[in-house]
Amino acid sequence: MKPLNVHTFKLTEGQAAALRAWLDAHGYRFREVPHARFAAEGEKVNVVFYESGKLVIQGKKAQEFVEFVLEPEILKEARLGYEAVHNPELLLPRLGVDESGKGDFFGPLCIAGVYVNEAVIKAWKDAGIRDSKSISSDNRIRELAELIRGTPGCVTTVVPIGNEAYNRLYSSMGSVNSLLAWGHARAIENLMGLKDKLNPPPVRAISDQFAANKETVAKALMVLGRGIELVQRHRAEEDVAVAAASILARHEYVTRLHRLEKEFGMKLPKGASAAVDEAARKFVAEHGADKLAKVAKLHFRTALRAQGLPEPPRVPWRGTPKSRV
Repeated sequence: MKPLNVHTFKLTEGQAAALRAWLDAHGYRFREVPHARFAAEGEKVNVVFYESGKLVIQGKKAQEFVEFVLEPEILKEARLGYEAVHNPELLLPRLGVDESGKGDFFGPLCIAGVYVNEAVIKAWKDAGIRDSKSISSDNRIRELAELIRGTPGCVTTVVPIGNEAYNRLYSSMGSVNSLLAWGHARAIENLMGLKDKLNPPPVRAISDQFAANKETVAKALMVLGRGIELVQRHRAEEDVAVAAASILARHEYVTRLHRLEKEFGMKLPKGASAAVDEAARKFVAEHGADKLAKVAKLHFRTALRAQGLPEPPRVPWRGTPKSRV
């Protein structure tokens, strides 16, 4: 499998302005990209600067662009190949945890955990291991999942929660965040139970902060999980261990969704949209409302609409963006 040439950087406001001016002056074609402040493409290179301050450069000439444009013209320093020098913590052994399927009406919730060390991180250089939400191709997700699992020294676990189990757990726990916290804690516990394979031992576990209160996950940690530092932060997918976990979780979600489509003989769209609403109504018409729990998350309003049931009044949202359902 040919590596995807992708490079990411953090830019200051001044550096971002200078880069945009350079792209404009050199005839790059600007285009609209969701959540991006600006995006432009040139010959065999794409440049996207996100609202978060993250710059992503990819394409066959991405490395050339970094070495001959970004570093000398914008950053005023050489960073490519020196990432660990600038931030030694990038090579520390650690666990990354992430989930997939939380915002999808159809299909399961899948949580994955990944252990990485210095050798694994170096092996993935330029492989394109990044947040699965930025990868639209299911085939690319599959390729990267195979790469992750096949990397010597990398240890992985996946915690799939099928729809029937998901609906039971949601009924007993009462919230998505509690269910997520249990799944994240289970993934950490699974990895820590493989301590003989974690060489050297991980210094911390990193996950996205999906709940307003960090104690939500901390309290869910099990016996082994309590023995490691838990770091929760927004945009945790920028860490390669969490990005790898997001890819494994998405691959598991997509694989199981396809099995459900084959079992029930119909397309089950991802996400939550008008197309999902239509598919839900079709599913109930063809298979009955009692079968909906086998393929969908019943606390979504889509489930009520599919059955022709009234929706309760909407409550003003007060949580964090990532915990929305």
